[in-house]
Amino acid sequence: MRERGQARWRNWVARRIPPAAQVQLNQRRIFIMPNRVGAAFGLVLFLMLLAAINYENSLAYGLTFVLAAVFIVAILHTYRNFTGLVLKAGSSGAVFVGEQARFRVRLESVGSPHHAVGLGWPQGELQTLDVPENGQRECELSLPATRRGWLRPGRLRVESRFPLGLLVAWSWVDLDQAVLVYPKPLEGDLPLAAGAGQDEEDEGSRASGQGADDYQGLKTYQPGDSKRRLHWKAYSRGQGLLVKDFAALAGRDLWLDFLAIGGDPEARLSLLCHWVLQLDDRQQPYGLRLPGSELAPDYGDAHREACLRALALYGVAA
Repeated sequence: MRERGQARWRNWVARRIPPAAQVQLNQRRIFIMPNRVGAAFGLVLFLMLLAAINYENSLAYGLTFVLAAVFIVAILHTYRNFTGLVLKAGSSGAVFVGEQARFRVRLESVGSPHHAVGLGWPQGELQTLDVPENGQRECELSLPATRRGWLRPGRLRVESRFPLGLLVAWSWVDLDQAVLVYPKPLEGDLPLAAGAGQDEEDEGSRASGQGADDYQGLKTYQPGDSKRRLHWKAYSRGQGLLVKDFAALAGRDLWLDFLAIGGDPEARLSLLCHWVLQLDDRQQPYGLRLPGSELAPDYGDAHREACLRALALYGVAA
């Protein structure tokens, strides 16, 4: 019964405040209720009214009505402080499983300022900030990335208790944000497959030289060497600038193949993720083969992101 009620509430909110990359709070999207302080304040007013009636004290009547008027005025000011606030979804970068996914949200004021606006997910603490008149503020919210694929945080709670803290005005906003979560890199043997048009006998053939497969040791840094391969520990020990040297595969394209690995599919994806990062760091061209898809050998930022995206979304429903 409780789950059915929650489902109905979510459906009602989704119809009233549909997902959008930009939302402006208005009368339709704002809810106002007394909080615990406001409820206690109302209870005190009720007791004061009973005392005024019992003792027929005009001063008690006056004080009760004045405080009740303050409460009513607080409703108007709480709503005014909240209405017109614009929330926009900011850019969010991809992360790996086990990291914190970060979502950027921009708050903008159209006209009047907005004070003490709280922002956050229902299960976490809210960030509180002020938005200046005709200005904007940006905040960053985070959620743990526990599984690969698209992480969609769902609805965001926005609230304000300004000015007296007797009432809370809030809204549930879905900015339609999503962060792509890559598999967690897992070290292991290089999962190779024979290149297109090559015999299986050629698989595993190697040639010594500057490449990307087997670690050969350290060599003196030469202009043009990748700075990402610098050995900073050796430099900190006073051994000069040294770079890591590797042996390259020769005579064939380098392919990372899902089917060349045994074990759990998630472990396979994590191992492939590790080698995508390693080969990209060494600027070695490589291809990626997954069941149902194939990325031709290449290198560079665009190729790395395409491979990581394919690994993140493998077998994941859109």
